Amino acid sequence: MIVGLIVACEVAFWVLLAAGLTFRYGLRMPRVGLALLLCEPLLELVLFTVTAIDLRNGAEPDWKHGLAAVYIGFTVGLGHSTIKWADAWVAHRFAGGPPPVRPPRYGTARAVHEWKVAGRWILAAVVAVALLQAAVWYVGDGQTDSLRAWQQRMLWLIGINVVIAGSYTLFPKRGR
Repeated sequence: MIVGLIVACEVAFWVLLAAGLTFRYGLRMPRVGLALLLCEPLLELVLFTVTAIDLRNGAEPDWKHGLAAVYIGFTVGLGHSTIKWADAWVAHRFAGGPPPVRPPRYGTARAVHEWKVAGRWILAAVVAVALLQAAVWYVGDGQTDSLRAWQQRMLWLIGINVVIAGSYTLFPKRGR
């Protein structure tokens, strides 16, 4: 049930995004479009609530509950930038807006960009780790190995992002 809900939330994320941008630019109803875009966090609230209820009703914590926490974390960390990117692209493509800003290619500006990207991924991982820890405490003495495994994966994700962003700082790409 949890995996199906995660898939439904992901599909609903993109459907709400498409509907919000369609109303905003295609139908020239920016308030309705904004209202639809502001409904996005409700998806995570529903997933969080259903996962908590499932655990409270005695479900053994497993990889599905961990995946739900990770999905919520990723949406918190990356959802806003995804919506912002899609909004800029649609505004340019269909509403005569300026082209989306491309990331810098070289030097310090590129390093700063990579740290911002890493910061979003790190935020996603930290939120996931916090939710996973809350689930461990919520369950108590239950079998929490799968939740701990997800926490380890999120720590790896943080490390990978620090290494990537750090490499752009220590070894900046140079223009030709």
